[in-house]
Amino acid sequence: MSSTRIDWVDTAKGICIIFVVMMHSVLGVEAAAGETGWMHAIVAFAAPFRMPDFFLISGLFLSNVIKRDWRLYLDRKVIHFAYFYALWMTIQFAVKAPVFAADLGWLGAVQYYFVSFIQPFGTLWFIYMLPVFFVVCKLTHDRGLPWQLVLGIAALLQIAPIHTGWLLVDEFASRFVYFYAGYIFAPKIFQLADWARARVPLSLTALAIWALVNGGLVAAGWSGLPIVSLALGAAGAGAIVLTSTLITEAGRFNFLSHFGENSIVIYLAFFFPMGVTRVVLFKLGFLDIGTLSLIVTAVSVISPMILFWMIQKTNFGWFLFRRPGWAYLPGTLAPKTRLQPAE
Repeated sequence: MSSTRIDWVDTAKGICIIFVVMMHSVLGVEAAAGETGWMHAIVAFAAPFRMPDFFLISGLFLSNVIKRDWRLYLDRKVIHFAYFYALWMTIQFAVKAPVFAADLGWLGAVQYYFVSFIQPFGTLWFIYMLPVFFVVCKLTHDRGLPWQLVLGIAALLQIAPIHTGWLLVDEFASRFVYFYAGYIFAPKIFQLADWARARVPLSLTALAIWALVNGGLVAAGWSGLPIVSLALGAAGAGAIVLTSTLITEAGRFNFLSHFGENSIVIYLAFFFPMGVTRVVLFKLGFLDIGTLSLIVTAVSVISPMILFWMIQKTNFGWFLFRRPGWAYLPGTLAPKTRLQPAE
């Protein structure tokens, strides 16, 4: 892949992580305030494509590694994310433990902690689901299942009204189709980026039409309907590909690429500055809900990057974003290889 293509992928991930943090920040502020602000419309507009695009981008480069032996594959695609899930779930739980204890009692809080290993905890459900998707894709590949069959079943699962209450089941049904599509259609997706690069006016026109359709269906309350949600997720993912390519070509907003390159850092660590900033701003009490939500979003995105920069400079707390040697499967960490950062 050329550096330009890598840049647009990072930019797309940067856009997605901002939308994810924005959603949690805005809805958290609005729930605490008991009213909505002007940023609610942005969150609603992004809802049909926010997570579909994140999963599609996550599957883009799977073809490069899916033929690895199972030991190395499991280390890079399962143990890797399991380490960060367990670590940051424990950190988040420790921060929120007094609240859980007040509602459930300390015994109930401890039980809740262990249940979180099978029922994804809070904002961390994304990195909980990724290893599941990686393993399913590897199994279907090794068994030679036709991709058309797998994609068709995944699409049917997304359309079906599956609401069991277990995130592992519900989110798999809702999101796997996008991850698998990113894996299967990666060459086509990169061709779409090339197409956007060569046809800027037409790409802008397509984006304008998409924005009108997506916004109209969201406003009408139809974006969550079966088939419609699948179509909007796919169209929105394509729109982010076009947008990120055009941004990269324009040479603007380079911070998006930097955020995307370190999106997992932001995803793991944004919860704490989000909560603290929300409490502080509510105590000050002179901002409208929309502006308050915007500030919380900005602080929640930037603070993890500052933390990451400090860790890189001091090497203190490096285990927060890098796996230690003991967290690798035997024989998968080459002696001369530096510990891999969170991906």
